[in-house]
Amino acid sequence: MSDFVVSARKYRPSTFNDVVGQGAIVNTLKNAIANNHLAQSFLFCGQRGVGKTTCARILAKTINCQNLTADTEACNECDSCKSFNDGRSFNIHELDAASSNSVDDIRALIEQVRFAPQAGKYKVYIIDEVHMLSASAFNAFLKTLEEPPPHAIFILATTEKHKIIPTILSRCQIFDFKRIQIKDIAGHLAYIAKAEGITAEPEALHILAEKSDGAMRDALSMFDRMVSFAGNELTYKKVIENLNILDYDYYFKVTQAILNADIYSALLIFDEILANGFDGHLFINGLGEHFRNLLVAKNPSTAVLLEKGGALNEKYIAQASAYTEPLLFKGLTIISRTDVSYKMAVNQRLLVEVALVKLTNLLIAPESQTIAPVKKAEATPTVIPAATAPPAYKQPAPPPPTKAAEPKQEAPKPVAKPIFTSINKLINENPAANQASEKEEAGEPEKSEPLPEEALLEAWNEYAQSIKEKKIGNYSILINTAPKVLADNPSTFEVLVESTYHQQVIETEKLALLEFIRNRLQVKKANMVISISKTETQKKPYTAAEKYAHMKSKNPDVEKLVDQLGLGLDQ
Repeated sequence: MSDFVVSARKYRPSTFNDVVGQGAIVNTLKNAIANNHLAQSFLFCGQRGVGKTTCARILAKTINCQNLTADTEACNECDSCKSFNDGRSFNIHELDAASSNSVDDIRALIEQVRFAPQAGKYKVYIIDEVHMLSASAFNAFLKTLEEPPPHAIFILATTEKHKIIPTILSRCQIFDFKRIQIKDIAGHLAYIAKAEGITAEPEALHILAEKSDGAMRDALSMFDRMVSFAGNELTYKKVIENLNILDYDYYFKVTQAILNADIYSALLIFDEILANGFDGHLFINGLGEHFRNLLVAKNPSTAVLLEKGGALNEKYIAQASAYTEPLLFKGLTIISRTDVSYKMAVNQRLLVEVALVKLTNLLIAPESQTIAPVKKAEATPTVIPAATAPPAYKQPAPPPPTKAAEPKQEAPKPVAKPIFTSINKLINENPAANQASEKEEAGEPEKSEPLPEEALLEAWNEYAQSIKEKKIGNYSILINTAPKVLADNPSTFEVLVESTYHQQVIETEKLALLEFIRNRLQVKKANMVISISKTETQKKPYTAAEKYAHMKSKNPDVEKLVDQLGLGLDQ
């Protein structure tokens, strides 16, 4: 068997001063020990790998130390400290609540609490993952946790504080462990690398610290993995290769291509990223983080939020100087929308490429933005002052030759050329559109042809017959409804219906019906208005006599039938 011990165990802190990134909690515990203000129960909360169980063990060792140092640290020389370091101390009991979560396990623990320690002052009970206890076990533990013997101290540790019942929380002194900062993790990894004789680049350790997500144990596990892969020389290239991380250089290249409005270079870089086996969603998320870093790098007061290496910070600040805040805001908006739509997209690659096209059109170099207004001024004759413009609209005064030549010399720049064709240009090249616009400008409305009412009714019934086989319900409503041409607007006809349901049915057929009528009558315009007839509501018959009278009014033959049958309903 190998004597190898993972770094998370080998370099586990043994004193409070060795704990990384939890200065406030460490100082509070040391002051409580020095002033003899120890609580009867503690609750350590926080995410994985931030030092909850480690601090619990250090606290248990320190309060039983026989020769505390002036800095309130365990001496590691007395019998109590040695027995703790060797794992043979009878004053410290650890319980894993994930596997011992029943009422019987808590009862066994309560039975042990009654006995005083043989050596030392306190018996410490560390319950890890305490949120895994059952509700019955929590309730069985309440009394002992509230009034334990003077020699008993409970230290509960959990990663899910919200799962613990309030009655337990109220009996504990709660300490919330925070995520360890990236710089603290990177510094601790550098210390371990030096102790192990490993040459490590600061960028490589910084990547490991970022990927650990604030957990020291995760960072140490990845460190051991990288050492097994790269040996005693830990480089940035080897780390990103083994962890399958997209290099920062790709984001800088794409952002520079966006800045230069070079859509083709941006698409080629994205294709290279996909060819290297990276996912498009990973790229778009990384690009969003890159734009966020550029935004915080714009201001020296927020540059501290980068949390990158020194050389990388300077690179971000240099590229951020070429952007403005509004351009970065627009870019972040496009990227965030793409991120949300990525999982629902059928063609995900096309979605990312469209986002790159949008970024290239919005985030262009500032000098290229001055070309568009010049072209607009040349094409719009209304910008000429009224005093100098000739009376005819189509004969504007020609611009000075020198000013017209200057923008044409700057035009060949690639950033100034729009990628998409202007729709306005296509419309202006359409002669029919020009003729229509001239009629509108001249104030000549297009004349509408009156609808022949008889031919309209025939076309209406013909359309109803055409849908009879497929839509029998719509057919019955249409065939019992007659259109009527309006007197004040002969190109519009009105349809009176009895209810909102009939109105909705005809609305569903409106587009197809109007198209059929236009073709049938050979007219350009035909509009339809659907109205509900306003009829007075009649009283419904309720009694037998009222119902009989109502039936007679509808059908006189009913009275003859009653007389023939001798029913005598009139009596």
